[in-house]
Amino acid sequence: MLNADASKPIYIQIAEWIETEILNGNFQEDEKVFSQYKLAEMFTINPATAAKGLNLLYEENILYNKRGLGKFVSHHARSIIMDKRKNQKLKGLIQEVVLEAERLDVDEAELYRMIQSIKKEREEDGE
Repeated sequence: MLNADASKPIYIQIAEWIETEILNGNFQEDEKVFSQYKLAEMFTINPATAAKGLNLLYEENILYNKRGLGKFVSHHARSIIMDKRKNQKLKGLIQEVVLEAERLDVDEAELYRMIQSIKKEREEDGE
């Protein structure tokens, strides 16, 4: 669940938890997500912290607000989350690979050939 000792702020962990719930299908388009008070109760955190996580998702157009009713999952939430996570995850992985390639004196062309080879192997294995 949440890790109070992590370097990542709790409100970001809340936002990521909701994103994961959306990706897992536990919250559907136009479905109401938990209120800040319910999240605060579930995770034993301050309601203001939970609200900050919800507002972050609102600002990213993952959630939308129905006045007086709460926050709901937007129509494009899944694709926004997927794009965001792809960019974050892949960028980090690629940075690691590029740094290691530089240490091993592997040039860009060789790195590209390696990627193509791995993709071909996966296709042949039916993955």
